[in-house]
Amino acid sequence: MAQDATVPELNFGYWLDKAIEWGQATTLESQKDVCLHLPQLQEFLHQLYETIKHSGSTVAIQQFPLIGQLLGRLCWNPFVIGYDESQKTLMWCLCCLYSSEPQNAVELKANSWIRSLLCHLLSSSKWESNEAETSTFISALGYTSADYYCHLVKNMVVSLVTELRENQFNGLNIQGSISASRVNAVSIFCVPLITLPDLTPLLETLLLYHGGSSKEILCSEFLEAVNEAFLKKKISLPESAVFSLWLRHLPSLEKATLHLLDQLFSIQLNSLEEVACVMKDSLLPQAARHPAIFRIVNEIFKNALLETDGTSGVMTIIQVFTQLFLQAHQNENKQPKFPLKAYFPYHHQPLVRGLVRRPFELPTTYWSQHLKRISDMLKALVEDTNISSLTDLFEIWFLVACFGEWLDIAAEQLLKAAAEPDAVLWLLAFYYCPKNENQQRTQTMVEAQAVYNHLMMLFSCTDLSLKDLEAAIHRITGTEQCWNQHLTTHLLTNFLLFSPGGHKIAQECIDHITKTTDTSKEVYNLLIRTAYRFKHSGEENQRTVKLLNELLQKLILKV
Repeated sequence: MAQDATVPELNFGYWLDKAIEWGQATTLESQKDVCLHLPQLQEFLHQLYETIKHSGSTVAIQQFPLIGQLLGRLCWNPFVIGYDESQKTLMWCLCCLYSSEPQNAVELKANSWIRSLLCHLLSSSKWESNEAETSTFISALGYTSADYYCHLVKNMVVSLVTELRENQFNGLNIQGSISASRVNAVSIFCVPLITLPDLTPLLETLLLYHGGSSKEILCSEFLEAVNEAFLKKKISLPESAVFSLWLRHLPSLEKATLHLLDQLFSIQLNSLEEVACVMKDSLLPQAARHPAIFRIVNEIFKNALLETDGTSGVMTIIQVFTQLFLQAHQNENKQPKFPLKAYFPYHHQPLVRGLVRRPFELPTTYWSQHLKRISDMLKALVEDTNISSLTDLFEIWFLVACFGEWLDIAAEQLLKAAAEPDAVLWLLAFYYCPKNENQQRTQTMVEAQAVYNHLMMLFSCTDLSLKDLEAAIHRITGTEQCWNQHLTTHLLTNFLLFSPGGHKIAQECIDHITKTTDTSKEVYNLLIRTAYRFKHSGEENQRTVKLLNELLQKLILKV
């Protein structure tokens, strides 16, 4: 039976036709078709329930005159009532049609019919057999019905797993090999049972099974259903099985990545430890050890950054993900590991190697030299006449942005007078203003130099007031054009954290420059990145850490 295209939302007529076509799913062909449509059907039933739950039985029947016929047919389809939460949703829908105060014989008859369907659904959920012979046979074996069916499922799973694994290791034995169509059929019949705990070994074996075919032999609906159940934490799978799922089914990897972004955007995260925890739980940083997965996830992040116009929150997420990926890559026991070029195939490899070096891998005294090397390589690349398109320039910028840890250290080292100012200022100016149309980056560099010189004059002062920082603050809060307020914000925030006098006026100054939500988020993301680095390196004194925590507690109310 040919698979249908995506079904429009709440297409009642479509599902009624399907229910009539399926009947009680007694043929192999109809059973396959039911299995392929179960996730969509469950979503439809949920939407139907949401539509009728507050309308009352009379209005519901007026809106959907054939709703009784649809629900009645689905209630007698064993595949439908055995799938995930479909049985429960059918019960909810039936309850919506029940008349609490029946006014006539029709409503009384409808109530009686609904009660019989509910009894049928409730009895179905208890694995009870209506056939005396079967019941007697099960009792003779010493089992209850529930025990018998549980053992039956376990034995079936063990048998299929053994068969698939033997075939995987003996792929050259053509006579004993399993056909691709049989493996495909097994994957189809697993769809209604995905969330059954006893099925997990079979799911794992199928996901790791490849056979000898160059084409995908597992049903796409099976792969989608497994991914959906995993993302909703309805099943638990070994890492290897999840990675194999994402490698063989690109839509599942894309959905997992977008699901992670939705999670991170929808919850209030107080620290990058929480961001890292959510990311690790998704398994995506670990899966990214495979270059194909890394490049696809990176591309999705890149698009998210473009769609949000480069917000600091998205950039922070990308930077944390990159750090976790590097940890997973470095900790991988497999030898040889994939080379860096496999992850960044189109980039200047010496620059990649420089950015990939984690700061904690180098003595702090070497940071300044390392930053100058990165800046020099980057400047040579950007000013190369071969880099003519904005796309090329964006790709270089995005590579640098992914390793933002070095950019935060650059701003810090600059104000501590531990770095060569010109090279590091150019690096920061490029990050905040990669294009040089109409001399934008050149002007940014000039303004950054002026702010830097002003802050350095004040760096050793222990008695500062807000008036001393008026010029820098005005560049952030003023109405006239400043070529790059973001770079000024970065430098000023670091000045408040690391200068002796900055500590005293930090609260007042941060209050002054974070009057808008966007600036509040920008400073907040900068501070939580700094706190995250301090926690993992222990490089800063307790006074600075205390100030950092106080500023974060105050800013969290604004973001």
